[in-house]
Amino acid sequence: MPLNAGDTGYGSVAGPGLSSTVGGSESAPLLIPEDEPEPIQQWQPLSKEELQLAAGGPGWKKVRCYLVLLFWLAWLAMLAIAIAIITMSPRPVVTPLKWWQKSLFYQVEPELTLEKQAEGSRGINALCDELPYLKSLGIGALILQGLFDKKAYPTNNATGEKIGTLPQIQHLLAESNKADLKVLLNVCEVDLLGPGDEAGNASKTSGVSGTIHHALRFWLQQGAAGFEICDTDAAYSEKTLLEWKGVFKEFGSEEEERIVVVKQTSGVLPLLKNPSHSNVTVVDVVLKSILPTSEHLLSSKEVAAAIETQLQTKEEDSWPSWTVGGKASRDLKNLLLVLMMTLPGSPAFSYDEDLNQTPSVSLKVNSSHGDTNISLDVITNEEKNRRLAVALFTSLSHSRAREEALQFGSFTFLPFNSSSSSSSFNSTLPSPPSPPILAFLRSWGCVHFLILLNVGPELRPLDPAWSPSLPKAGVFVSSTRMDRLGATSLEALVLRPHEAIVIKLFEAGSYS
Repeated sequence: MPLNAGDTGYGSVAGPGLSSTVGGSESAPLLIPEDEPEPIQQWQPLSKEELQLAAGGPGWKKVRCYLVLLFWLAWLAMLAIAIAIITMSPRPVVTPLKWWQKSLFYQVEPELTLEKQAEGSRGINALCDELPYLKSLGIGALILQGLFDKKAYPTNNATGEKIGTLPQIQHLLAESNKADLKVLLNVCEVDLLGPGDEAGNASKTSGVSGTIHHALRFWLQQGAAGFEICDTDAAYSEKTLLEWKGVFKEFGSEEEERIVVVKQTSGVLPLLKNPSHSNVTVVDVVLKSILPTSEHLLSSKEVAAAIETQLQTKEEDSWPSWTVGGKASRDLKNLLLVLMMTLPGSPAFSYDEDLNQTPSVSLKVNSSHGDTNISLDVITNEEKNRRLAVALFTSLSHSRAREEALQFGSFTFLPFNSSSSSSSFNSTLPSPPSPPILAFLRSWGCVHFLILLNVGPELRPLDPAWSPSLPKAGVFVSSTRMDRLGATSLEALVLRPHEAIVIKLFEAGSYS
């Protein structure tokens, strides 16, 4: 329908002051023009007077200076208080250790190495080749055994050696010093006084004593770091060892001090004191056995009882060194290794095939099908055990070297509640009681290491109420199977048969 000319329609605007006629609609604008925008004012910075007025007046500058000064004074006061707290707070006194207190001893007899090396290799020469490898394991000193004839005393060239020639032994001492390994010579049960020379025969004793001193000087000049004797030897006397100490002073310094190691074979070792210093013993290291001597393999109960006895025995003034001693099953071998590495003192290990540098021979299987030849190297169980022993030994030796708590920290025996369930997994079957879990703590300051030993053949969970004062969280440091890693909770920990675990404890929510 067409629009009427007089009506308001598309393109026409009606409003006040506008006519509704045709002429008016044609003359009206289609769009109402917008208002003109206001001009944008240019920004200008405040003047100094305007700024001071906005900030509260000229006095604000002084107030600001006072606030800055007050802040720095408060910061300096807090720093001074923190320094005072650190300085005045009690802290453990660092015990300076001598070289033998930080060392791992390795008892080796060159005759043994001869059987394990390639044909044609000589025992002492083979040992020289292994020195860098032994150093890499963390071993710090060798105790050479079987070098001297027990029925011969050092006359003539003052050596009395029965294994190898004198040049070979001198070469071993020189190579050991190059590898930064100390060497001690075992003279246990060696007749140093000679046949028919008794202490009451003054004329002969003085002459033999001079010969012995000559022999000591000879080996000290070759680089020997000391000697090992037995508590049953005639040399184990206050008078003799004081004379030896006098000879040692001619060759040793504070850093290269020469020492005497006494192997304890009796239940109680009579201590020998220095008369001029009643609190100083003339023995540097006492070598003790953890297990009693036995002709048969000790049972797990016997091993647990022997370990518990040692853990409850108060240490004497002399620095202890631990060796296994008696016979135990192979299942307990790694557990005893963990124990020796974490007890106070210096561990002393005997020659071990598992720590030998030469790997076990792997089984090679060759299969030929047509033109295809397949060669597989099957690792034997012996080689797996060797690799595990090397990894465990290295891990423990490095942890002991860097952790003060394991070197000279305090020792606390933690008795375990033996009445707790031995295993909730086998509760339906009657079984003889298993040895309890053995535990002790090594602490230095706020650092604590918990050592747990399950000597028995059963799974043993920890009783949550066993030691409520200990932190419940920790991180694994090492274990006999080398398969425990990361953080752990004591409340959920279950020890496997013949397992030993080292845990670094910390408070929940922290990894200190």
